[in-house]
Amino acid sequence: MLEERKKRVLQAIVEEYIKTAEPVSSGAIMNLEGLEYSSATIRNEMAELEKMGYIEKTHTSSGRVPSAKGYRYYVDELLEDNKITVDEIDYISKKLETKVNELEEITQIASSTISEITHYTTVTIGPNTDEQKIENIKFVLLSPRMMMAVILTDNGLVKETIIKFDEDISEKQVGTLSYMFNNKLKGEPISKIDRPLEKYLVDEMKYSVNLIKPIIEQMKKVVEEEKVHLEGAKQLFELPEFNSLEVAKNFVNILDEKELMADMLNTGITKDINVYIGEENEKDELKDFSIVTFKHRIGNKDLGTIGIIGPKRMDYAKVISVMKYISKKLNDNNE
Repeated sequence: MLEERKKRVLQAIVEEYIKTAEPVSSGAIMNLEGLEYSSATIRNEMAELEKMGYIEKTHTSSGRVPSAKGYRYYVDELLEDNKITVDEIDYISKKLETKVNELEEITQIASSTISEITHYTTVTIGPNTDEQKIENIKFVLLSPRMMMAVILTDNGLVKETIIKFDEDISEKQVGTLSYMFNNKLKGEPISKIDRPLEKYLVDEMKYSVNLIKPIIEQMKKVVEEEKVHLEGAKQLFELPEFNSLEVAKNFVNILDEKELMADMLNTGITKDINVYIGEENEKDELKDFSIVTFKHRIGNKDLGTIGIIGPKRMDYAKVISVMKYISKKLNDNNE
């Protein structure tokens, strides 16, 4: 545990570096509010913090920058999560008043709002569907050999998919199929769609396996796929860190790999808000970035996960303050 004075100096260095992207000297923080120590005292504390590994010297300046250890201590011990302005509160409130037809839209609105306020890239994936219960399955005939399936869960999640057949199908058959699948699956976890084929077939049914099998396969596919949604991808390129060709190239590769982003949001989620700094990320492609993940819920309903990607110099206080306010506002609106 750091002494109080070292805490204040480390907090000042982290927040000044986040603001300026320039290595921080003792003179730069000497007169900051709440840090009225002498220049000699600040230099001594900075020397101690450097020995302890919380800050480090750059090759191009006599100033210091936070190390990964310093950022971690700041996030865990020093961060204040009330860094949100009145204007931002008003803006969030107006955005969240938007009428939506599906719960997935709420997550996208929340994601875009976070990106607009923080100027970082946001990534979202939907909730884990395995234990959501099926509330209704509806089949709609689009043509003699094409049908749309709509799956609604008790969590408000809607999944749609198109199923194609090798033989014609009638409206009457669609009605019978709708009755059969609801009878077998309504109230069951969505994972039960993957049950053996024979569980769907009953003696009185005259349908061939060629008709039933593509329905099961396509429904299984659509509930298992993780749709990744991006907001504000261009905004990071305006930051000085992205003057590095390697950093910019890594970020472009991340954007191209939807599976990597889905893994990023699904890995190691232990709390509603999780912060991964640089090398703490399991994937090598993410070593230059910090990731903040936010488990998005309204009451007991899991709406998915929102991830914020930024440089290690991310404004963690702003990101977490905005996340927490959006979460509170959404839950207040739905009481």
